[in-house]
Amino acid sequence: MEILKNLEEKFNLIFEDLKNLNEYIYANPELGRKEFKACKAHKDILKKYGFEVEDNYIGIETAYLAKYSSKKSGPKIGYLAEYDALPEIGHGCGHNILGTTSIGAGILLKEFVDEFGGEVLVYGTPAEETFGAKVDMADAGCFDSLDVAMLSHPTGKNHERSSTTQAMEALQFTFKGKTAHAAGDPYNGINALDAVIQLFNSINALRQQIKDTSRIHGIISNGGQAANIIPDLAVANFYVREATTKEMLKLSEKVKNCAKGAALATGTTLEIENYEYTFKHLVTNEKLSEIYTKNLEVQGIKNIPLASPTGSSDCGDVSHHCPTIHTYFPISEDELIGHSIEFAKASISKKAYEGMKESIFALVMTGKNILEDKSLLEEIKKEFNEMKKTLI
Repeated sequence: MEILKNLEEKFNLIFEDLKNLNEYIYANPELGRKEFKACKAHKDILKKYGFEVEDNYIGIETAYLAKYSSKKSGPKIGYLAEYDALPEIGHGCGHNILGTTSIGAGILLKEFVDEFGGEVLVYGTPAEETFGAKVDMADAGCFDSLDVAMLSHPTGKNHERSSTTQAMEALQFTFKGKTAHAAGDPYNGINALDAVIQLFNSINALRQQIKDTSRIHGIISNGGQAANIIPDLAVANFYVREATTKEMLKLSEKVKNCAKGAALATGTTLEIENYEYTFKHLVTNEKLSEIYTKNLEVQGIKNIPLASPTGSSDCGDVSHHCPTIHTYFPISEDELIGHSIEFAKASISKKAYEGMKESIFALVMTGKNILEDKSLLEEIKKEFNEMKKTLI
């Protein structure tokens, strides 16, 4: 196909810049909202290729918005870039190559924006792992005028079609009691750790009545300081996940009631707060996903399964404001475990660059299809508007 030949030529011209960007960010992992090196590197390459870049986007230091506009009006195509790392294991989720892929797609779509009219936007979105900036951006209306938003995430050995992600709430339970000598006068103490243990027991009892799509998992982040002291402070951190935002909020209330019961049973006081952002569930725009999948198939890619609906992402919040897909591209010949050292290493492999290129081509061709065919965008928006009626 002529389009593939054209993209191959253009991709070869920018590949070294993309490779250097990916490997620089891999070698300099930064946690969410502290991605100063990654953010600057993203902005520098986008400026080099003719984008106007807005720093400190919506007041977030490590966020940006890069735009390239035609003189002719047309659709607004958005690519979402991530670049935060994980504690201790660096880029074990591959956000180094994820952001690089979005930037590559944005650069290559420029030519078609000039030809057909419209605008390509690359959103630099920090902290997907914790305080996801896409939540703030969605709340601020940043995606409301966007026609489509697209993102492709690294994974194991296959390309995967966009599916869904679970809604998630991050809950911290802080129980406060009263210290006492555990051997000398334990009867004068109020054991905060007992409350945390009771919380875990109550949640484990709750599991019999929850759905297959439900996930509740947590840790004791503070269980006391010494075995001979009745702890007056104990803290547990939990993630509560469900298939939809509505169902997640119902489940979250049940978990909170488990904590309230534990506090009542032990005589402790309880504080409940969110220690990270709440993420809505991802709603894939099926028409947009269909176009993207076809653009993988024209490259000769045949095995494109539906992604498993596991985990959570702030991309879910974007999908409640504009038509969105969250696809996956391979970086390994084998299956990989996410959030691992092995995953991080795979993100700079030869296989990773092959998968990145295929995904970039599909993202660009999907953008081109929308720019040149108004009827496609009408179908995409019709589906989105129908979906919005079902949201809480």
